[in-house]
Amino acid sequence: MAKVHLAASLRGFTNGLAEVEVEASNVRRLINALEERFPGIGEPLSKASSVAINGMIIADADYEEVPPDAEVHFLDIYQGG
Repeated sequence: MAKVHLAASLRGFTNGLAEVEVEASNVRRLINALEERFPGIGEPLSKASSVAINGMIIADADYEEVPPDAEVHFLDIYQGG
């Protein structure tokens, strides 16, 4: 199963869990699995600007493969001004 690391801003959906394990073949399915487990988390994950899989940052990663032993990080959108 992939190990998904969750930013502090998402831990309200997970009762404080910083990381969870999820089985999914691609990022879209991973988000769907997390949404089933933690209702409401899917929308902010879908809006993440990029996803890092095993240290490689990927923009527009919906259909990117998630290896079974992957480490996945959803990167927050930062806005400046």
